[in-house]
This record gives sequence, structure tokens and C-alpha cells, in this order.
Amino acid sequence: MATITLSIQGMSCANCAITIERLLGRLAGVVSCQVNFGMEQASIEYDAQQLQPQQIQQAIANAGFGAAPYDPDGEAEVDLDALHQAQQRALFVRFLVGAIISTILMGGMPVMLGWNLPWIPEWLANHWLQLVLTTPVQFWCGGLFYQRAAKAVKRGTADMNTLVVLGTSAAYGYSVIATLYPQVFMAQGLMAMVYYESAAMIITLILLGRWLEGRAKKQTAEAIQALMGLQSKTARVLKNGEEVDVPLEQVKVRDIIVVRPGEKIPVDGRVIDGSSTIDESMVTGESWPVAKQPGDDVIGATINREGRFTFRALRVGKDTLLAQIVQLVKDAQTAKAPIQRVADQVTAWFVPAVLAIALLTCLSWILITHNPSMAMITTTSVLVIACPCALGLATPTSIMVGMGMGARHGILTKGADSLEIAHQLQTMVFDKTGTLTEGKPKVTHYTTAPNISNSLAVLAHAAALERCSEHPIAEAIVHYAEDQGLTWQKLSSLKVENFEARIGSGVQGQVAGTWVHIGTQRWLHELGIATDALQDIQAEWKAAGQTTVMIAVNGSIAGVVAIADALKSHSIAAVKTLQAMGLDVVMLTGDNRQTAQAIAQQLGITQVFAEVRPDEKAAVVQALQQDHRRPRSAWQWGRRSPSRSTTKGTKVVAMVGDGINDAPALATADVGIAIGTGTDVAIAASDITLISAELQGISTALQLSQATIRNIRQNLFFAFIYNIVGIPIAAGVLFPLTGWLLNPMIAGAAMAFSSVSVLANALRLRRFQPRDNVARSSRSRVSLLGLLSAQMGAIATSLLSQLQRMGQP
Repeated sequence: MATITLSIQGMSCANCAITIERLLGRLAGVVSCQVNFGMEQASIEYDAQQLQPQQIQQAIANAGFGAAPYDPDGEAEVDLDALHQAQQRALFVRFLVGAIISTILMGGMPVMLGWNLPWIPEWLANHWLQLVLTTPVQFWCGGLFYQRAAKAVKRGTADMNTLVVLGTSAAYGYSVIATLYPQVFMAQGLMAMVYYESAAMIITLILLGRWLEGRAKKQTAEAIQALMGLQSKTARVLKNGEEVDVPLEQVKVRDIIVVRPGEKIPVDGRVIDGSSTIDESMVTGESWPVAKQPGDDVIGATINREGRFTFRALRVGKDTLLAQIVQLVKDAQTAKAPIQRVADQVTAWFVPAVLAIALLTCLSWILITHNPSMAMITTTSVLVIACPCALGLATPTSIMVGMGMGARHGILTKGADSLEIAHQLQTMVFDKTGTLTEGKPKVTHYTTAPNISNSLAVLAHAAALERCSEHPIAEAIVHYAEDQGLTWQKLSSLKVENFEARIGSGVQGQVAGTWVHIGTQRWLHELGIATDALQDIQAEWKAAGQTTVMIAVNGSIAGVVAIADALKSHSIAAVKTLQAMGLDVVMLTGDNRQTAQAIAQQLGITQVFAEVRPDEKAAVVQALQQDHRRPRSAWQWGRRSPSRSTTKGTKVVAMVGDGINDAPALATADVGIAIGTGTDVAIAASDITLISAELQGISTALQLSQATIRNIRQNLFFAFIYNIVGIPIAAGVLFPLTGWLLNPMIAGAAMAFSSVSVLANALRLRRFQPRDNVARSSRSRVSLLGLLSAQMGAIATSLLSQLQRMGQP
């Protein structure tokens, strides 16, 4: 199986996207196809043995659309930006011509209505002049609609262009007949009315709407463009002892790269010399600079704040973290959310339904009033006001902006379905080690026996001995000694002889001629060493869930050390925030009950599953999904299976983890959330990835999910209510009661701005900012007046800037 992403040109409404999906779905070898109207892209999974990419492109071309593939490096074969700008320029020129002519035609309206205004010449109402002026607008400015409508007919379908062509052609054709053969109408006692200005203005307004829609759709991709723009253009590579600036494309794995203060790090790598602090906020979302020393990894596109250092390139080109982020967000934006299926189903039958309503409207008014003018006005209004574009744009534009904003905050979502499910979460399950805790044992307490006068000397002997061991507890003791001022040089001066490690017990050896034993209380008892002097303090620390090791010097108890996997500094705040959002927070760990309980109490978590084997973690998640009550064996999961509730229904559960043993649980959960600093397997099995280790990113992801889904629902409401209310009014249902008929020009303006309104609402997501301790029930309020005024201001600014650019040589 292979997957290809194509950029599609020529789609004018959501029906076009549905047509392409159906067309490609009938090709032998195509497994799945998703066409995103908002992004103008298609993602196709196909059998490479049955089908070639060129055949897919040809099938799309035969349907009247263009398709441009991307090469493996992400560079388009066709300059899509230049193509988009050319299309926008052509649209604006057509709109400008139409606007000038429509303004002249509208100037004759008062004369045609019988108003005697001395500053308006009567010749503006001349039908022959209006025919001459309207014809180029109808067939040149509106030629784009005719071309696309013809292609739709050739495919055996109907789309938005079909409605526009039928509506404006009806108004134009009716006016031509009234101009050429006015006696036909006069013989029936009717006035030979013309509607040239309506036909011209409708085309002009729709062109304006298409131009604004194109600008807005381009803006929705700004988050991706900003990410791509973060990358440095060159790198300073160390070659033969000299620093040489080379293009980024020429950097190879294992090259030595020099970075000076204030410069961008060009690719991913590992520091080999020097130290500095790095601003990683643009990639990970972390606001504080991160200290880097030899052995630490650095991320391409981040900014070196202070020192000068060199690093070895480990990942270049499409393998860098930034390139993977961009590709992941692109793939996710191309996918469809489940909520979009409703809009797609409605859009599929929308245009045929509108054609049926228009035909029924025409026949009804002719039979009721015997007035072809009224029938023409209502039919044209129905055809013009119906707009499936807004329905097609409602979901993908919000998804595009939402996922782009997530990437800016260090949150990667693999699919639109995950973003939709995330806002429904009820339970959040955390793995303990490496997720809630640092994943590295640290010394929390150290004390010596009452008869010891120099506690630092005992610690020095213990650390010198533990330097010979690779056990995590040994590393913790050595690091603690260094923090207490015992430098590497001091520890190295203590000669160690006869070192021996006893698996499961401890280590022993001679340090500067003195025998030192470090290990469990049981092992020291086996050696005949009494531990009564430190028995009470050791029991107290152990009861608190900490691991204790004892130190004996020359056969006598000398000290005891408490070691624990410390909580991350932000874990408590992250848990409280999630609980404030209404989620049940659960901790899952393979540790013993005592340790798990101690950690849970610090975090404020009441539901804990302890002593869970790696192969049982997925079962815990399944039990939580199926139960509305807490499973019985919350503490001792490994000793008996959980109870199953008889209550119908399931809970929506998320799993947060970072290790290989978390991967099955991440895949089982409704939403799997991986910590970006964890293993590749965990990240691959997850739905959402936090690039940094900051757990506050989880609440940010949930808030973004809520904001995005709320935005989608607003868009769908705007699109549905617009058509539900607009089509009956256009058909003239209010005429018998109020005498009101909808002018086709107003219908054209409403149709043109419906899509723009949806896009403007989606672009509000670019102002998303996460909040701490935000309740799930909170809702952001939209000021429609403020939205409308901002939208009109943007339109005016766009028009002025376009005119200014056109006036420049």
C-alpha cells in the first residue's frame, strides 16, 4: 500500500470534493480517499501494484480538475503559491470590471422605477445600453462559472456553479427577450421589465466572495507556513578545523556544527562541546529556556540564547523533529473529522434539492399569478442564495486552524477524529514512572547514626564506592554527593578496591582502605551488621513509599539514604487543572501499593491501580471504558480481575504514558497521549503527542479540542440556518403575508458572504490561548457585532491593498 497527497485545483464548492472522492473511490486499487475542500488537497491510499500516481492524476484531470503531487522532500512540482496568486489576481480583475459596470447599471435603477432625479441621466435606463454593458459581465466575468458548470454537466453532476449559471442566465435571458421582443409582454398587459443589473451584480458579488474566500483559506494555513519558516537556511559546519557556512540541504548526519549566541540551531543533534540555554518555545511550547550541556540533545529551528557550543548532527532533512511535526500536522489536517460526515451527506443531495425547489417555485408562481416576472425573480433568488460552500468549509477550516495552533503550543494530533473525541473525555489515566514522575531515582533524605561525627565523610565513601556501579540507585547517590559539594575530583581521590555487586542486595568494597557496605537492611543483617540505631527513621521513610538503602563502614551501621522517583515540578498543577475541568484522574503503575499510595496522596489522586504488569495495562483501560463505577481492585489490580458494572454505556478514557510498556494501553484508550520525551513506540501508538514533557500541555490540548469543536458547531449552525431561512424567503413564502420578495442581488450578496462568514469564524481560533484551572462548563462568547465589524474592516483593507498593488508598475 502507498499513500499520496495531491493538491487539487479547480474545486469551487464542497460538491466538487465529494465528486472527486466518488470518482477515485471507483478506481481499482484505491483503498481510501479523503478530499479536503478547505485545504484543496486529497489524500489517497492505494495499492501500488494495481495503480500508479499518474493514473490517479489523469482520472482527476478527466473530471475537469487539476492535481499536483508533492515530492518526498515536501516541495511541490507546481508552484502552488504562484498559481494561487495568479488565480486570485484573475478573480480580482474580473470582480473589478464587474463592479464598475454593475455600478453604472445600478445608476439607472431610479429612472427605471420612475423616480425623477435630475442628476441621473435617462439614457442609463436604456435597455439596449444595459444589454451591451451586461453581456461582457455575464460571459467574461462570469465565464468561470460557465466553464465549471459545463464540466459538472459533463461529469453528470451539479454544483454551486450550476446554480449560479442557471440563476444569472435566467435573469439575463429574460431581460434579453424583454429588450428584443417587448411586444410579447405588452400583448399580455405586462411591462417589459429587465433585470440586467441583477444578473451583473450577482456575478460581481459572487466573484468578490470567491476572492475573499481564497484569501481566507490561504490564511488558515498560516500556522503550517509559520512552522516551515522556522527552519534555518544555512549551517556553520566544522570542516578540517575551519568553520564553513553551507546550505541546510548539504548538512549530513554526523557533521560537526557550530552555533553562536542568538543563532538558530539548523538540525537535530547532540551537544559535544560547550553549554548554553536554548529557547525551544516555538517547537515544544515551553516558555522557559532549557539548559544544554555535552550529551544533551538539541532541536533544529530552536534559538541559542547565550553560549557558543558545537554539536553533532543526528537527524537532517525530513527526519528532523520540525519536518516530522509539519508532515504530521499536514496529514492530520487532510483527514476528516466524524462531525464532517453530516455536512458531506447534506451537501451530496443539496444541489439537486435546490434545483427541485427552484423548479417548483417557478411553476407555482406562474400558476398562481400568471406573472413570469415574479416567477423569474423568485426562481433566480432560490438558485443564487443556495450555497453548499459554507457547509463544505465549516469543518475543515476549523480543523486546519485548530491543529496549526496545537503545533504552535507543542501539541501534535494525528487525526481530526482524535481532536473531536478529546473534548468528550471523562477519565484521564496516567502512567506513573516517567510521566507523573521524573523517571530517575533521586536521594530525598540522608542521615547518619548518632555516633557519626562527620556525615560528609560517610557520604564520600559511599559515593566513591557507588561510582563503580551502573545501578540507578548508585547514580542517584553519586549525584546527591556532587550536589553536597563532593566534586568528581574528590571522589576520584578515594581509591576503591575489591568492588563487588550483589544482585538484589547491594554493593561492597574497600574505599581508601576502609570496608564499605551499601544495601538492603536484610542483607546487612545477613552480614551480621546491627541496624537498630537507624531502624526507626528507616521505617518512617519506607512507610512514606521511599526506597531505603543502608551504609555500613567497617562492619558498623553508619548511615541510611532514602531514594524516590520524584514528581515532576508541574505534575500536581496539571492534575488539579484536569480535575477542575471535570475529569476523573487515575494513576496506573507497576510499583507496590505503598509507593503508589504515597505518590497519589501528593497528587491528590484517589483512584490508583498498583502492581499492574505491563501486559495488564490495556485491560485496566478497557475496564475503565466499560465501567461507570470504580472497579473493585483499584489498589491490587494484579491479584484479581476488576468487576464489570451492569450499568449500560461506556466512559471516554484517555491514557497518558511514555514507555514501551504503555503502548498497548495507549492504543486501547479512546485517546492515547504520549509524552514527546518518551519512546518512539509510545509516540507511534498514541493519538496526541506532547513534544515537551510539560503535562500542562494535556489541559491545553483538551481546551483546544473544546474550542475547535465549538467553532465547528458554530460554523455548521451558521451554514444550516442560512439555508434553512434563506431558501424559503427567496422562494417568496413571505409575499402573501407581507408583499416582500427577495431581490436576486441581495440573494447573491448573502450567498457570497456566507462562506466568508464561516471562514472568518474559523480564523478566530488563531487567537486561542490556554487557561489554567478552566472549568469544563465555561464557554467563550462570540460578539456577532464585533465579528461583523472586524470582517468588514478586513474586506475594506483587502480591497484597498489589492487596488494599490494593481496600480504599481
